[in-house]
Amino acid sequence: MSNPASPPAVGVLDQGPELTFPPGFLWGAATAAYQIEGAAAEGGRTPSIWDTFSHTAGRTVAGHTGDVACDHYHRMPDDVRLMAELGLKSYRFSVSWPRVQPGGTGAANQEGLDFYRRLVDELLGHGIEPWLTLYHWDLPQPLEDAGGWPARDTAARFADYAQLVADALGDRVKYWTTLNEPWCSAFLGYGSGVHAPGRSDGGDAVRAGHHLMLGHGLAVQALRASRPQAQLGITLNLYPVTPASDAAGDVDAARRIDGLANRFFLDPVLGGAYPADLTADLRQVSDFGHVRDGDLTIISSPLDVVGINYYSRHVVAAPVPGAEPEAYWRSPSCWPGSEDVRFVTRGVPVTDMDWEIDAPGLVETLERVHRDYTDLPLYVTENGSAFVDAVVDGQVDDPDRLAYFDAHLRAAHAAISAGVPLKGYFAWSLMDNFEWAWGYTKRFGMVHVDYDSQVRIPKSSARWYAEVIRRNGLAAQ
Repeated sequence: MSNPASPPAVGVLDQGPELTFPPGFLWGAATAAYQIEGAAAEGGRTPSIWDTFSHTAGRTVAGHTGDVACDHYHRMPDDVRLMAELGLKSYRFSVSWPRVQPGGTGAANQEGLDFYRRLVDELLGHGIEPWLTLYHWDLPQPLEDAGGWPARDTAARFADYAQLVADALGDRVKYWTTLNEPWCSAFLGYGSGVHAPGRSDGGDAVRAGHHLMLGHGLAVQALRASRPQAQLGITLNLYPVTPASDAAGDVDAARRIDGLANRFFLDPVLGGAYPADLTADLRQVSDFGHVRDGDLTIISSPLDVVGINYYSRHVVAAPVPGAEPEAYWRSPSCWPGSEDVRFVTRGVPVTDMDWEIDAPGLVETLERVHRDYTDLPLYVTENGSAFVDAVVDGQVDDPDRLAYFDAHLRAAHAAISAGVPLKGYFAWSLMDNFEWAWGYTKRFGMVHVDYDSQVRIPKSSARWYAEVIRRNGLAAQ
């Protein structure tokens, strides 16, 4: 299903002495179940909120759905061989909740679990460390019908599901992530409505965020009890938030957005409390009456690792009446209580998602988490970029993506040199896939996917990354 690995692309690695990463640094790539698996109605799988959302007119670009996606469900052994060709040391994948537990309650679907058993066996057989994410946004639709993440019971159902997966795979999977980017699940799914399930209520978003974290904590406790040797963590999408100027209004705007984007999750998960200024900002949206005694102790259950997804920086300014956000995912309702904060563009290079490229922001983010929150090992669990790619003579040259990876890996090395306990890096994404509301119009992959033929072609960035892994380093500049 893939082209044979080609010689590494000539580039920065050939220019000088190595910028070496620590021994044992975990080099990987990441995907998510709904974005690549397809087989949406096979093997006992039932609909998730993303099936419902993508099949609702007007929700995704051109009505694209994940029904087939990259057909990874049927092509998984070939995809794992491709990972091995690229030299990946680890593969971060997510389990589809409705594939494993149709309806979100009750007994496990053994046919669904068998797919992940085969995947884990294939990975281990090729010397690739499985890194399992329990939740990458595909809530079973019946749980959404019962209230979704704004309903407290969903947290308990998530812990039950986590136990089912641990019972099946815990003997072979070392690394476990509970949630991927709960900010997106809460504030895009229930705030702005641009992600599944497409609801738009600031109070629901705040409750969803809390119950996602509660589910995380309950899952950690369940996994810790049954699989004490597992390395448990969560993955948060974090951003440095910079005021557009030193003016007091801009500085306060940065404080507010930092509270919603970063501290809403960092403080409870790693510190056991919500920031007082954040709850004050949200007083018109929520009185936090959904927070019960003991919740924050559960949410801050001890972890072994922390995953950080990094893509860009937020630059913000004080409100101006009538101002509009620059991109769909910055819809005002993504920021309840701070809808009028302006997001400022700086005229710097951007990706095809219109996200500003800011590699130094990765250093800032890693240093902040280590300095202010934890001494735990950190992993960059996603980092990557969408660009427009073209197949020419059977090859895909993607110099912009290659340069993006190179700059961010240099930032990762700089963070390590500054004392950050960064232990691994996962490129997003292994292959082009269903990019949520953008459908198949945005390509993040190191491997090009022709969605009609399902042919995989490693791009020049993939060949370059393979050489980075082989050398465990970059060229010094």
